[in-house]
Amino acid sequence: MMVDSPMQRGQQWLTTLLQLTGIPTEVKGNLAIEPLQVENSPEIDSYWLTIDQTNLTQEEIRVLLGPDGSVLDAIQYLANSVLNLSLPPDSQASFTIELNGYRVKRQAEIHAMAEAAADEVRASGKEVEIKSLSSAERRQIHSFLKEFADLQTFSRGKEPHRHLVVGPAMAVE
Repeated sequence: MMVDSPMQRGQQWLTTLLQLTGIPTEVKGNLAIEPLQVENSPEIDSYWLTIDQTNLTQEEIRVLLGPDGSVLDAIQYLANSVLNLSLPPDSQASFTIELNGYRVKRQAEIHAMAEAAADEVRASGKEVEIKSLSSAERRQIHSFLKEFADLQTFSRGKEPHRHLVVGPAMAVE
């Protein structure tokens, strides 16, 4: 294993960031196994960096998560921006920052939202908007629903009022 693997760089970066915020704790890293990926789709490596909450107070966990995971999302955005800076596209990695099971729970909620929207679109034939998702969460739903040929997804509006739209796939003339 290379000394400077994306995983190690990510762990080191996040550990340093947490130390600077006065919350020194361990960061565990593991490669995400993406069960939803189609076999032949070239996905960039996805690394999960889990902040060890064992020695954190409830308050520290609350602060690091932020309202609706906004602080965790910001840390994740920073990690992905900083750690991929000046790297060629084929060397870039995708980092997911996890704390206290938040991402896993949220992923289940997002998949449930996507399935509910898909069912509604199929029943009504009309578009359904899903609001209050982060850009990473919108991406998750896009990739989750892209395997359904009868549906299409796109984003509408400008940040911070951008939302995901699920609609019936356009018939190709």
